[in-house]
Amino acid sequence: MGPARAQATRLRRPGRRYPADLDDEEWAVLAPLLPPLRTGGRGRPPVHSRRAIVNAIVYAGRAGCAWRYLPEDFPPWQTVYGYFAAWRDDGTLQRVHDQLRDAARTAAGRNITPTAVIDPQSVRAADTVPGASRGWDNAKKVTGRKRHIAVDTAGLLLGVVVTAASTQDRDGAKPPLWNLRRVFPGVKLTWADGGYAGKLVTWARTSLHLTLQIVRRPDDLHTFQVLPRRWAAGRTFAWISTHRRCARDYERLPASHEAMVLWAMIALMSQRLAQ
Repeated sequence: MGPARAQATRLRRPGRRYPADLDDEEWAVLAPLLPPLRTGGRGRPPVHSRRAIVNAIVYAGRAGCAWRYLPEDFPPWQTVYGYFAAWRDDGTLQRVHDQLRDAARTAAGRNITPTAVIDPQSVRAADTVPGASRGWDNAKKVTGRKRHIAVDTAGLLLGVVVTAASTQDRDGAKPPLWNLRRVFPGVKLTWADGGYAGKLVTWARTSLHLTLQIVRRPDDLHTFQVLPRRWAAGRTFAWISTHRRCARDYERLPASHEAMVLWAMIALMSQRLAQ
């Protein structure tokens, strides 16, 4: 019979060299949202296409490699990282992600104002993560960082904040809840797990006029069970973790890990909208 062959369906699609690359249809979805190439004016004109830059960033996230280890047929790693950092810091990345999310929600026939689910996840930190921004999560027995996400009921990302893993859930949840209220003024209800019970519920009600509904795990539960509403955030963590750069934290800056999470969701939503 001979050796089994790995399927290469994604590789053969138009415009792809690597499995992580965006094909022609996916690029057609994403390209209009990116900043246009600079023409004229001072400075050196761009040498590399936006598509090559984006494919390199997605490759680094999906493969989990360091910037310096990008294949040679991508633009120089310094150029790729320069765009990654610039789009992270000037708001371009967040804007592109949010536009794709809104388009995905519209395509699915969902309301403009979502019902949210928030959940934390601690991930181990590599030796590249500074000690000042990592911590020990005693409940999960993890040394690293904790990402607090807010998603809609379909699992699409509404916000992400990365803190040290030692940060209490109720403290780490305040920034994403605040951002959620700012971006979606009409949101009224958010589902959360038992770690957010107590003072956070009162703070959300008085400061944000937001109802925080706690979904508790049954005390007598000793086997796996899908908990109402909270499964949506768990599925999002699974999507994010398929990008190896997000399965473990390698980033020196928490903002860079947040950016890698956004890129993982951008790749997912571009694929969905292209279909």
